[in-house]
Amino acid sequence: MSLPRQSISLTPPNEEWLRSQVESQEYSSKSEVVNDLIRRRREIDMVRAKLIAAEQSGFTDLTPAQILAESKKQLRRNGEL
Repeated sequence: MSLPRQSISLTPPNEEWLRSQVESQEYSSKSEVVNDLIRRRREIDMVRAKLIAAEQSGFTDLTPAQILAESKKQLRRNGEL
């Protein structure tokens, strides 16, 4: 399967950080780092949407901090975070 290719420009500090992530062997490539960052941001957006929906529904007596903690717990349990 051919994946879409992108070209991006980075500031020197961001390039250094990205390179350090690969050099530390936490990631095998810069693309893997960027994809992981995007995945994490999508998870944050999902949690934020759940918090907003819960607050607006009036369905729960939980505080936003409690909802966030529970959402993270469920994501970790499912291997999504």
